[in-house]
Amino acid sequence: MSAADLMDFSPEIAEARAERKPIVALESTIITHGMPYPRNVETARMVEDAVRAAGAAPATIAVIGGRIRVGLDRNEIESLGQLSGGVVKASRRDLAPVAARHGAAGTTVAATMFIAGLAGIEIFATGGIGGVHRGAEETFDISADLVELSRTRVAVVCAGAKSILDIEKTLEFLETQGVAIVGYRCDEFPAFYARSSGFKLEHRCDGLRDLARMIRLQRDIGPGGLLIANPVPEDHALEEAMIEGRIAEAVAEAKAQGVAKKEATPFLLQRVVELTGGRSLEANIALIKNNAILAAQAAGELARL
Repeated sequence: MSAADLMDFSPEIAEARAERKPIVALESTIITHGMPYPRNVETARMVEDAVRAAGAAPATIAVIGGRIRVGLDRNEIESLGQLSGGVVKASRRDLAPVAARHGAAGTTVAATMFIAGLAGIEIFATGGIGGVHRGAEETFDISADLVELSRTRVAVVCAGAKSILDIEKTLEFLETQGVAIVGYRCDEFPAFYARSSGFKLEHRCDGLRDLARMIRLQRDIGPGGLLIANPVPEDHALEEAMIEGRIAEAVAEAKAQGVAKKEATPFLLQRVVELTGGRSLEANIALIKNNAILAAQAAGELARL
């Protein structure tokens, strides 16, 4: 049995595939681990609606009852949201164990990319990719997202790497893995909540048509996907020094409490929300919607190429 044999498409995505309409893949850890209920469900539905409004079909990906679901209905999103934190946070390595026990899981960037590639979906929108964690020289904690970007030919739209990570080491790792990065209307790699990280990018793109050509050529040439860096909208961006201070506090707390590995990212994101009085959550929601709209627009251009 292959992963394709475990894959079910929602009616909306099955129709879009049959008619060769634009499709945007979306991850589900935002529902299961990224935000508290009911904000997680509200955000997931808002993002799907934004994709539809921009002319594409939203394919939220998750594991439900041991089946890989490409496209969820409103009730399934609600059910996953109510289980917030109570299901597996599945990277690519976790798909077989979860499926074997007929379990449920939210899919990370790595798992979503992998499934999108199997489903023939060219573009995927997320908030921020995983990366090299702070202190990785001691823990060796490096997200599988970075390796997946080097081997799966799916374009990923993101607002950079999550600010809780070591962005400089993340970029070095991506370079070593041969991952192509392009800034969409920006010259620096964004830092999730902040529009700039201080790290210059080699490549920039200012138009959807050119972006679609880059995505298609990267898919043809490989070996991995194209990482598209799309900064958080200006009216929701946080000041870099302020957010860095709050993140440092959260990281120190995580270390003191022994929080590590898969639990680290949800813990740190939640603490940063608390330490910023909710401002980081609003920025998170705004950047996810912004990325989904860009991905849908690019998917439309891809369909016209």
